[in-house]
Amino acid sequence: MDLLKLGVPWWEFILRNVVIYLAFLLALRLFGKREVGQFTLFDLALLLLVANALQPAMTGPDNSLIGGLVLLVVLFLINRLVAYLDVESPGLSGLIEGHPTIIARDGHWIDRALKRERISKEDCSLALREHGYDDVEKVRMAVLETDGTISIVPGNAPVYGTHRKVKGTRHR
Repeated sequence: MDLLKLGVPWWEFILRNVVIYLAFLLALRLFGKREVGQFTLFDLALLLLVANALQPAMTGPDNSLIGGLVLLVVLFLINRLVAYLDVESPGLSGLIEGHPTIIARDGHWIDRALKRERISKEDCSLALREHGYDDVEKVRMAVLETDGTISIVPGNAPVYGTHRKVKGTRHR
């Protein structure tokens, strides 16, 4: 029965899927910081087309049930591994998720940061209004977080200084 017969060796499925997953993760990482809910219509179209285009590279000439199950297990396992590394390795976490970007400071937008992150002032102003502010001048700092959200620190928020630099701290 062809339904259970693999068209390629099992190890090739694993190799293909690991390579495609990591390449896709890298592409998404380079894609920028956006929440799924912030995807534009063309962002969604791109993801759907890319997913469809990558499917043959993942399965090769195989269309068996066993191949599909191997594909499913490999994708879930590598996703779990990446999630584990993201939590357990501060160095890899920065590579996987990126770092927050300050996009406004002391009442002024940082144009260079907005351009680098490909975010418009209109989108930033929308985020300000969602936080209850009508103007960037009332904001001490605005931060584009790694998940695509924008955090706002009010202009009247107290500032606490420290003499220490904390690197790689993770709460468990």
